[in-house]
Amino acid sequence: AVAVAFVAHRIAAMVFHLIGLGLQNEKDITVKGLEIVKKCSKVYLEAYTAILMVDAANLESFYERPVILADREMVEQQCEDLFLLPAKDEDIALLVVGDPFAATTHTDLITRCKQLEVPFQVVHNASIMNAVGCCGLQLYNFGKTVSIVFFTETWRPDSFYDKMAANKGLGMHTLCLLDIKVKEQSIENLMKGRKIYEPPRYMTINQCCRQLMEVEEKHKKGICGPDALAVGTARVGCEDQVIVSGSLEELATVDFGGPLHSLVLVGTSDEIEKEMMDMYKITDETPRCKKGDLDQDIVPST
Repeated sequence: AVAVAFVAHRIAAMVFHLIGLGLQNEKDITVKGLEIVKKCSKVYLEAYTAILMVDAANLESFYERPVILADREMVEQQCEDLFLLPAKDEDIALLVVGDPFAATTHTDLITRCKQLEVPFQVVHNASIMNAVGCCGLQLYNFGKTVSIVFFTETWRPDSFYDKMAANKGLGMHTLCLLDIKVKEQSIENLMKGRKIYEPPRYMTINQCCRQLMEVEEKHKKGICGPDALAVGTARVGCEDQVIVSGSLEELATVDFGGPLHSLVLVGTSDEIEKEMMDMYKITDETPRCKKGDLDQDIVPST
């Protein structure tokens, strides 16, 4: 009877673990998260909704566990066979940059666990959604977050504009999450079923500012024109993070360095917020992009 009870306990203990890694490197994982990783039979790293500032080899060395890179297809289409159903019989971890619930993809994984009756555990961590407070704007003064995607010749979406306008009407700040394209196929390769992928692309604050000003030209409601006040942040949580405040027109010229970039469109700010933004105000000494680099994508250094 004791042996049967022990086996039943072991079976019940098998869990799918969704673990946030934080923003910079292998050492940003929490102690709780690290303890779980070390006991898991398989460890996956979700590698397309955000990037860490180090590669998987650093994680493997620090965690003392093999780490399997999981791309969009694995996470969104093969997740049940790869890590959800197997988690009924073994501990499996999916590592995500930032906090697990900062991306809707990961929320979907939890709903699937519920449907499949797979035990799960979530370990939280810092993400851009809360770390953006480093720019000096109070988190409780932020409204809806928006995503800014790369414009193409035939697709220039601006659905975010109404959300920005609503935020501004309430005096709220708007966090803009900038597009990331990892292991993406061209339309031609996708239609022909060819597993050929485009190089990674990471939107810059420069590109974002110019797209926002283009959208303002279309709608003309005074939401994100050249004079709109904003704060650009790059590599938040890293030793070399960059924060610069200024107008969109000014920020479009700043050299923010490597990814990841994000932008905050400023709403109504109080005196403390203004004082903080003044610390990061653009000056003549602020590094500027070379004219030919303004439209270039950025790639990580690792």
